[in-house]
Amino acid sequence: MSALRDIVITLVLALCIFFAVQFTIQSCQVDGSSMLPSFENGQRVLVIKAAYWFGEPNRGDVIIFHSENNSGENLIKRVIGLPGETVEVKNGLVYIDGAPLDEPYIAEAPSQDYASTLIPDGYYFVMGDNRNHSNDSRSWGPLPERDIIGRTWLTYWPFSDWHVVPGHTYALE
Repeated sequence: MSALRDIVITLVLALCIFFAVQFTIQSCQVDGSSMLPSFENGQRVLVIKAAYWFGEPNRGDVIIFHSENNSGENLIKRVIGLPGETVEVKNGLVYIDGAPLDEPYIAEAPSQDYASTLIPDGYYFVMGDNRNHSNDSRSWGPLPERDIIGRTWLTYWPFSDWHVVPGHTYALE
């Protein structure tokens, strides 16, 4: 009887752990080149779905979100503008509330300007790191917070490129 009880307890614990992991972490595959050079086509990342349960996305976070504008698929982009801020792209630079944003992670400076836009509450402005080859908020507007699945945490495939996804701290000039 003791062995049966131990088996049942082990199975219940295993199921609890399984559902907790499924509820808080998700695996996603990068599709396309919009996040080059930070992420390559075919890379696999782990996403922390619980990342924003008790906080808000930060500028520089790389997020996975459900895109109603792109056939309902999940996309990966970087958070650039936060609610209440204005975002503008001019002369190859991104400006937040009139201050240029230092972006060491981009493939190349954006070649097209984007008019100053106020980001409403509950929305975020997201862009791909490969600025000239990314379908992002410049095309379809700010992203609703409700569509955010989570923050990328770990690149695990290919195994030779395994690394924790770095966060970026910004000091606007």
